[in-house]
Amino acid sequence: MLGAVVWPSPPAGCCKAGCPQPWAAHCFTPWMECSEELESRLLTQPWASVCFDKSTFIAKACFGDTSYMLLISDLSSVWCESADAEAVGQRSKELNKRLTAHVSSVLQRLHGLLSPVLAGQPHAATSFSCQRPAGGLSLRVRSELSGLPFYWDFRCRPAPVATVCRHLVRPLIGMSLALQHQVQELTSLLLRKDAEIEDYRESGATLSRDRLRTEPFREETFLQNFMAESLPQICSAGDGHAFTSALRQLYVAVTLQEAKQARKRHHPEDTEDLAPIAETSGHPDPAPQSPADETASLSEEATPTSSPVQKPRLPVAKAKPKKAKGLFS
Repeated sequence: MLGAVVWPSPPAGCCKAGCPQPWAAHCFTPWMECSEELESRLLTQPWASVCFDKSTFIAKACFGDTSYMLLISDLSSVWCESADAEAVGQRSKELNKRLTAHVSSVLQRLHGLLSPVLAGQPHAATSFSCQRPAGGLSLRVRSELSGLPFYWDFRCRPAPVATVCRHLVRPLIGMSLALQHQVQELTSLLLRKDAEIEDYRESGATLSRDRLRTEPFREETFLQNFMAESLPQICSAGDGHAFTSALRQLYVAVTLQEAKQARKRHHPEDTEDLAPIAETSGHPDPAPQSPADETASLSEEATPTSSPVQKPRLPVAKAKPKKAKGLFS
């Protein structure tokens, strides 16, 4: 139960008594082997641009009933943390002395605090600060619950190369190839449209509105102008816009394909489609609880429940195609 007491601030030194070094390497939770489901869900989570202590990062996280995984990068380094039920319970007691709650309730609370930040909607009553001790990164959370302080530290260490490749390098290469193929298809479409318009003109058709007139598409000229004008503006935007909304959706689509291929390699007999785990918004995690629900769940021991059964999707009626209007009179 929650008591009306003043909880102490998170410790500033090492987590082990007698350690001469503050925040030594063993203070950080290692990137542990988590369930295959949680790892797949984290892979298909899109990166989000966030700002802590006036520093820009990209981050992604995934929460389960007994563990969580967090990845964060400043595009110079990548840090990660994976905490199981034992680590979550121990840290909860360490930072919040009078809090008694089931691990799943603590994880739901953390999900409710971090998810709005990743969605670009931080709550005014929650503050985040980061420190970079001993090559790691500590993300400190300060919030309130029923008028009492609630603390948490995400203690991240440098991510393994394999993790960086899986969550950044390979998806970005896949996205680049997909975008290149998309550009080639659009270029081909523009050239065919120009040929169609030229055929209309040769047949004697004229534009009803002169403002709609365009010059024929020249691929080489377009690329030269893009490199000279558009590219410098894109590169000068900084790291804060690393993943736009469209790129986040493309990242989810690319990582879904990789997750499907990995599942086929490890479970050839399993033909279940992975597409339902990620909706178009790119947030497969369950919605965070309301403050009232969080208070109730943290005030008493919660028991894990089975995941809710998804409701069948109703068929969507297709819109009738509209009659096309010509540009020529």
